[in-house]
Amino acid sequence: MKSFYNRTCDARFFFASLLILISVILLNSPGAGAMPSFSRQTGVPCSTCHTQSFGPNLTPFGRDFKLGGYTMSGGSGTAAKLPPLSGMVMGSFTNTQKDQDPAALNSGYNAGYNKNNNFSFDQASLFYAGRIYGNLGAFSQLTYDGSSNGLVLDNTDIRYADRLDLDDTLLPFDLDLTYGISLNNNPTTQDLWNTTPAWGFPYNSSAVQPGVGATALIDGGLGTQVGGATAYTMINNLLYLEAGAYGSFGSSTQSTFGIAGPDRLSLSGPAPYWRVALQHDWKGNYFALGHYGLSADVVPGRGTTYGANRYTDVAADATYQYMANPKHIFEVKTTYIYEDQNLSAARLGGGVNSNGNTYLTTFKINTAYTFDQTYGITFAYNRTTGSNDTALYSPDNGYLNRPNSQYYTAELVYVPFGKDSSYSYLMNLRTSLQYIGYSQANGITTDAQFNNTFLVNGWLAF
Repeated sequence: MKSFYNRTCDARFFFASLLILISVILLNSPGAGAMPSFSRQTGVPCSTCHTQSFGPNLTPFGRDFKLGGYTMSGGSGTAAKLPPLSGMVMGSFTNTQKDQDPAALNSGYNAGYNKNNNFSFDQASLFYAGRIYGNLGAFSQLTYDGSSNGLVLDNTDIRYADRLDLDDTLLPFDLDLTYGISLNNNPTTQDLWNTTPAWGFPYNSSAVQPGVGATALIDGGLGTQVGGATAYTMINNLLYLEAGAYGSFGSSTQSTFGIAGPDRLSLSGPAPYWRVALQHDWKGNYFALGHYGLSADVVPGRGTTYGANRYTDVAADATYQYMANPKHIFEVKTTYIYEDQNLSAARLGGGVNSNGNTYLTTFKINTAYTFDQTYGITFAYNRTTGSNDTALYSPDNGYLNRPNSQYYTAELVYVPFGKDSSYSYLMNLRTSLQYIGYSQANGITTDAQFNNTFLVNGWLAF
């Protein structure tokens, strides 16, 4: 009988190979087409909503669709009558400049990874994506994680949205409002722009690639572990306002959603979230400038012995898209996050050497060019800096007294389907090559390049 290690390795290789095989078949099939459930519902191809025809990055039309609660219709025929269900699978091949520690790669639920050159079945997801009823719609993702071998309720955004149009007979000016409520489980997953953490670049990755250890709380630290409600409005397609709060799921709820574990966080009281943005589209030149933030009291290890740590995240972001000619799309997106950390609980527990008042900054920028919404190239730069603390960022935790990291990502993308010429609304495919180069990783400059990573990603939706 095969060991668990060998069976897991065989399964990952099988699923990664299967995804590659399906990709090859689709690349030679003229009938493959656009984004599944949203495209069936609206009757428009994926390229209408997505700059690269598939993936999270949105066009102005795509942002309007999300703003309106995923309820826009227009599809016809049998495809439009299908329930708004979709699925996806993601697989990858990962190579690092230096072999990694097999014990670290295969810790916890992970098993079957080599020290280098790993095929991985990253995830499979089932989506409810589209109108529920009337003005109520949803984007909800149930994911099987191939790394942790577990099922989890992934990014979920349930919305009610409506529109109010008041002309100058009632007011001294025209007022066009789109307003709504979002119930979601990850701060910024409801956001319209691809500058915020939930849907920011890179849009896919591998579970076995080296990563940066320190990130701001709003940058994925609460993802799927909390539930929140926010109210929002877009005024005259110019000014966007949003505010709400998040609270922790209980232990039993986390177990039900597949997110329980000793590393999970707990909030001590509601965590307010806010968002404001200005946008303008001038002859195909789209600009947006915004601010978002979160303030949360976090109980480390879900134990209240030492109280809570307070994190206050304030961020600024900007987007530029050249959309006048869909044959040639240019984009620049950036965000800066400053996190003020009052780690009083960690200090009392011995996890911080300083007085507990520390900080973390995150800067991200990426620029992209897409030809014919099919071929894309993106170059991104990320930088993280923070306080010097020999306990919080100790060598035992993989740091050198600071969380500082600098790296760039270069990506080539090929999306063969999802254009106007596609006639099927059943499948779409995104393939990409990524190279990530480090000049500093977790405070370490010497030999940081050993973390340099080459990735081949395949992403199939149906």
